[in-house]
Amino acid sequence: MKVAICSDSSLDLSKELIEKNNIFVIPFGISLGDDQYLDGKDVTPEKIFDFVDKNKMLPKTSAINSETYKCFFEGILKSYDALIFFSISSEFSSSFNNAVIASNDFKDKVKVFDSRNLSAGVGMQVLFACQLRDKGYDLDKIFDAVMVRRNYVQTSFVIEKLDYLYKGGRCNSLQFLGANLLKIRPSIIVKNGKMGMHKKYRGNMADVVYKYIKDTLAEFNTPDHSFCFITYSSATDEMLKAANKAVEEYGKFKTVYHTTAGSTVTSHCGKNTLGILYYNDGNEKYDF
Repeated sequence: MKVAICSDSSLDLSKELIEKNNIFVIPFGISLGDDQYLDGKDVTPEKIFDFVDKNKMLPKTSAINSETYKCFFEGILKSYDALIFFSISSEFSSSFNNAVIASNDFKDKVKVFDSRNLSAGVGMQVLFACQLRDKGYDLDKIFDAVMVRRNYVQTSFVIEKLDYLYKGGRCNSLQFLGANLLKIRPSIIVKNGKMGMHKKYRGNMADVVYKYIKDTLAEFNTPDHSFCFITYSSATDEMLKAANKAVEEYGKFKTVYHTTAGSTVTSHCGKNTLGILYYNDGNEKYDF
């Protein structure tokens, strides 16, 4: 069985990884005022930052509708026997439900997977599916194996400022004011398909990034050491050096991918948002 691995543009993998692993990606639409763009194609974090700075409002992302999904699936199935589609968490977008509706036209040839995640938290599940595909797994076995590991995806970010979360209604004015006055840098964690506050840090962002990564690896301390992601909307050289130092001191990941966050994380969290993401199931024994 020839199985295609597909996702929406929230997966935040580099173009090199997407091409190397033959991943099919459908982009979200994003509106900057009256201007329409495609996520991952013609809009960058810098363009989003410039828009927000100028207009004091956030971009708007649009869910992919079922008819667009249907055309996307039809095109892929001309060359493949079946496909599995990875969606951003159903808690963040109606796109998952729209993809499910579209999949009903293809009987058993299309499976839609709710990643319960975003950004490289989607991407790492996609990469795992690619590994299984390359081993010759069929559609059902790929879906079932990725489902087994879904709750072990460890996704978090640390944020320089709460401006974007405040504009998006994800924190109130008191939290926003207090964080600014105390120069608090919150960490955000994805749990049960949703984003929530986890810890609070203070200080310059390079020091915060270093402490955040050390804390994350200490708290969620059973990683699969095959790979991890350092994903960011933007980052200073000092932030990247601090992130690399913390991961190098840990010293156990075989591969460290650096990826730039797309419009989903950028629009929610803003500038100088950086996260470490990995599978936290290194102690589990699997038969795949």
